[in-house]
Amino acid sequence: MREIVNSAYIALLVLCSTAPVLAARPNILFCISDDQSYAHTGANGDQVVQTPAFDRIAREGLRFTHAFCDAPTCGPSRSAILTGQPIWRLEEAGNIHSTLPEKFATYTGLLQDAGYFIGYTGKGWSPGRLEPGGRTVNPAGPEFAGRNLKPPFKGMSNKDYAGNFETFLTQIPTDHPFCFWLGTHEPHRGYEDGAGRRTGKDPAKVIVPPIFPDNDVVRSDILDYFLEIEHFDQMVSRAIRALEETNQLDNTIVVVTSDHGMPFPRAKASLYDAGSRVPLAIRWPEGIQNPGRDVDALMNLSDLAPTFLQAAGLKPPPTMTARSLMDVFSKNEVRERKAAYVAMERHDGCRKGGKGYPCRAIRTRDYLYIYNFEPTRWPSGSPDPTVCARRIPFGEIDMSPTKTFMMEHRNEHGVARLAHLAFGMRPTEELYDLRNDPSQMQNVAGAIEMLDVQQSLRRRLFDHLKDTQDPRVTGGPVEWDYYPYYGWIHPKTKGWSVDSKP
Repeated sequence: MREIVNSAYIALLVLCSTAPVLAARPNILFCISDDQSYAHTGANGDQVVQTPAFDRIAREGLRFTHAFCDAPTCGPSRSAILTGQPIWRLEEAGNIHSTLPEKFATYTGLLQDAGYFIGYTGKGWSPGRLEPGGRTVNPAGPEFAGRNLKPPFKGMSNKDYAGNFETFLTQIPTDHPFCFWLGTHEPHRGYEDGAGRRTGKDPAKVIVPPIFPDNDVVRSDILDYFLEIEHFDQMVSRAIRALEETNQLDNTIVVVTSDHGMPFPRAKASLYDAGSRVPLAIRWPEGIQNPGRDVDALMNLSDLAPTFLQAAGLKPPPTMTARSLMDVFSKNEVRERKAAYVAMERHDGCRKGGKGYPCRAIRTRDYLYIYNFEPTRWPSGSPDPTVCARRIPFGEIDMSPTKTFMMEHRNEHGVARLAHLAFGMRPTEELYDLRNDPSQMQNVAGAIEMLDVQQSLRRRLFDHLKDTQDPRVTGGPVEWDYYPYYGWIHPKTKGWSVDSKP
């Protein structure tokens, strides 16, 4: 009798763990651009760049107005997204051109173990090498790369990202949910110079951030950047259409975001908003209450990992210190989200000895506080190109017409201060009053009237770093300056590269 009961119980468990339950779980389509700042979507207020796909997801779901990457550099940001952890907990993965050790669980791997069909196209976890971390498959999943197209402009990849997603959809086993990572190489540099202007975009309508000189060179450079954002958005639009045509859109969590900010001076590879604040929109009709909302809560992209797991009915592992957004989806925030945290270790090793520029930041609604652990180092890389892995001056900043103009005119009136902000040395502590200085150009750390705010934010930042076991605060081994720098192999030339995109 006992054997019969046990057999029936086992059969019930099997029945409850197979196709019907899996089919009820939401699909996940994660769309991530490469180097796009928060401001540069139509829904977020820009009138020049055209992003109808992002705008639709924001309109039919949630638009996040204070979303921040965990690190303003490709590999570390993507590692944090995948693992649901800040970069200071991820050892080598805290550096770009490194690896993501296999011991760090990813939401993609956990979903696959739970029956999800996973895959990616374009830029998944990158750049770096998988093998030193004990991996043989990209942490984003198996790659789908069979379809190509003629890119509309030079500098863009020939990968048909949306077409590869369509191929992926045809291979999903019956009654299995899916998790797909659609990552474009755009708008990472390089660009086709002047392409934006030649398509008819009006440079006079460009909103030039105050951190850049306002001239024709910069305006044209921004237009070229906009074209690449639009290419990403068109791929997202096609992917959405594929879901509609297969009647899967409303049971799919669609996320559209970027890994960090724009590839311009004082943006990418810096902790300022232009480098760390990113666009984020999420659509999921079956799981989001009162869609069409703007979410003003501060959050990090690492929060997506536990969100995806909980949406799939899984419990995030204790190592995922990020916080799920499921309470935001239900509009039932049990704890107010008062701060986001951003970090940087080694970007491209553009200082003597290949060292990085370690820094941490706390971003609240009213303030940005930054602590620079090594203020005697060049924050944007040394002006001496011979000590940089990329062999360019101030090598943490991608070469561009804007950067070249600022370097060539850095001693001239109207440019000198901006050039110093972009390329110059920085003090140990930085504090910006966002109510009066939204572009973060006036460091008020040390001002008598700001001392209480500065001390409070420093304490909050270091308490958080201690709670999440940052070795720079807890006293553990600090290895980021010494981990190997792997670069990546260019798919066309098969040679080592750190600049070009495929």
